[in-house]
Amino acid sequence: MAERVPVAALRIDKVLWFLRLTKTRPLAQELAETGHIRLNGRRIDRASAKIATGDVLTLPLGNAVQVIEIVSLPLRRGPALEARSCYRVLDGLRSNPIAAANQNVA
Repeated sequence: MAERVPVAALRIDKVLWFLRLTKTRPLAQELAETGHIRLNGRRIDRASAKIATGDVLTLPLGNAVQVIEIVSLPLRRGPALEARSCYRVLDGLRSNPIAAANQNVA
């Protein structure tokens, strides 16, 4: 069986979908093309922008903005635990966004 070689960079829409930050790849493409995502502080407006290990993404998720660092590039859209192991949250949000939203309701 052939061994899978890790890639140096992936399209942003594939990364968002592989990391389970969007439900579908077309939704990931749409999110990338709206111009609300920043890659290392630079605004992204195309789904074909390349993401590499060590890049920092700032993206709107639900009613919040999340900042993540790509630790490793995913090879596939696997289980949630596998996806979460590929990035690190930098903005200090709780790991459960629903619980975080409920904490802010008074």
